[in-house]
Amino acid sequence: MSKETRRYMRMLLFFDLPMVTTAEKKAYTRFRRFLLNDGYDMLQYSVYGRIVYGRDAEQKHLQRLSNNLPSQGSVRLLTVTEKQYASMQLLLGKPALQEQKVNAQQFLLF
Repeated sequence: MSKETRRYMRMLLFFDLPMVTTAEKKAYTRFRRFLLNDGYDMLQYSVYGRIVYGRDAEQKHLQRLSNNLPSQGSVRLLTVTEKQYASMQLLLGKPALQEQKVNAQQFLLF
């Protein structure tokens, strides 16, 4: 993919996992820790997001997600452009601390 066609995107992950048995609670904790260690930020309970740069990075993180899915529950992924994400409206409540500190213009890649 050429550099001109690459752009920042947000991967939004929505999940609903069972947490009745001890094994299910451990699977939930393991999946949540994977998300946090892989660069996802919690937007709301069971809604996580991360910034990626281009479709190649999106495919890489999709594969990582697939390799770390719990055995039960519902997990959905939606990828939107940074411009689409920025147009999201907050109807009730306050922006999360991560949303207040970092936006796309301040994001740096090493």
